[in-house]
Amino acid sequence: MKCKFSTHWKSSKQPRKQRKYKANAPLHLKRKLLSVNLSRELRKKYSKRNIPVRKGDVVKIMKGKFKKKQGKVLEVKTKFEKIYVDGINIKKIDGSRVNVPLKSQNLQIIELNLDDKKRIKKLGRKVEKKETKETTKKSESKENLEEKNESS
Repeated sequence: MKCKFSTHWKSSKQPRKQRKYKANAPLHLKRKLLSVNLSRELRKKYSKRNIPVRKGDVVKIMKGKFKKKQGKVLEVKTKFEKIYVDGINIKKIDGSRVNVPLKSQNLQIIELNLDDKKRIKKLGRKVEKKETKETTKKSESKENLEEKNESS
């Protein structure tokens, strides 16, 4: 992997190349790498496994010192791939409190911030498609049953 970043690069088993790809990725791709998996209820509702995290989402910490704690996302630093959560902070030697940066892979979204219309639209598409598929399947099966009843 000679060049700094390439969109044609597929994958590698070597962790150093994976780290290099992630570190040198442009911000629009780093945003996608900041995806956090959804809770079971949200997975069923939106039929998606993960979604990029945003300010205002309520997340649960799954690993580390603050495991099982929940809080609202205060800030997402895309450049450094870090997420800051409300109430998750440590005390410094001088007595001041500082927020702890967390990795996206250690979090789980419990509640989505649906203030943005584009985000709702993107999530809504999946739900609408799923509903239309189910309704068409039901209507087709009803028609088939009616035809069988009429023929007999």
